[in-house]
Amino acid sequence: MSAPPSVAVLVPCYNEAATIEGVVAGFRAALPQATVWVFDNNSSDGTAELARAAGARVARVSLQGKGNVVRRMFADVDADAYLMVDGDGTYDAASAPRLLEGVLAEGADMVVATRHAVDQGAYRPGHAFGNRLLTGFLARLFGRPCRDILSGYRAFSRRYAKSFPALSEGFETETELTVHALELRMPVREVDTPYFERPQGSHSKLSTWRDGWRILRTMLRLFAAERPLLFHGLAALLLGLAALLLGIPVVLEWLRTGLVPRFPTAILATGLMLMATLSFYTGLILDTVTRGRRELRMLAYLSQQAPGRRP
Repeated sequence: MSAPPSVAVLVPCYNEAATIEGVVAGFRAALPQATVWVFDNNSSDGTAELARAAGARVARVSLQGKGNVVRRMFADVDADAYLMVDGDGTYDAASAPRLLEGVLAEGADMVVATRHAVDQGAYRPGHAFGNRLLTGFLARLFGRPCRDILSGYRAFSRRYAKSFPALSEGFETETELTVHALELRMPVREVDTPYFERPQGSHSKLSTWRDGWRILRTMLRLFAAERPLLFHGLAALLLGLAALLLGIPVVLEWLRTGLVPRFPTAILATGLMLMATLSFYTGLILDTVTRGRRELRMLAYLSQQAPGRRP
């Protein structure tokens, strides 16, 4: 008989001494067959020591930022399935088997825990609205529905983890995780899970405005990178319309009188039309480059074993 699939629980942490022991104990109880890894990101409060004492394997990541931690987690840990969860004690460990079932039994490459607040203070002021806004924006950009793109509780297949490029550095990594799955048209599942308030003495590292802006900027950057023809085509359309609005009266006056009295307007309209043309052809060229990059990522994805299948 073949061995059961290996499972790694990956916990990125920064100064979570108040919660890390409970998180490790909860996931060891929910998934006794799994190895719990805590990736400590320069904590100064003894998080690593407490995690090790609770039974986790501890690794250190010196580059600050959750995106840098995710990059190291996927690169350094080998498993058939991965479960990533924040170390702040807000996620439900009892839901872990349901998330992994989506990968190992149903063949999904990513299963996202859609958060439903149990406590009134689970979401910080503005975060629920910001999450809905960014989630809806991303769904419209990439044409596939998703309900909680900022969830830090997800299960992944091996082929997802080993093909994920992990380019971001901070909390915008959740956006990048979602876009990677959408772009390669991977099978994705969503599972409703409880979401709890941070325990007493634990403090969030998120900044509502700073991290919200970074996530929005990442989404726009990804839109330009992954949909360059649409992105630059829209810019070309706007520039072309502006050129026509400015240029048509000049052309009509020239046809009627044979004169161009508004010479600066004519120059501006010509310049805008040239910029529109350049923007359109830039989109065409970048679209070819993007297709090549996507094919390489797809080859890396397909080179790995499918979820739930072992030789």
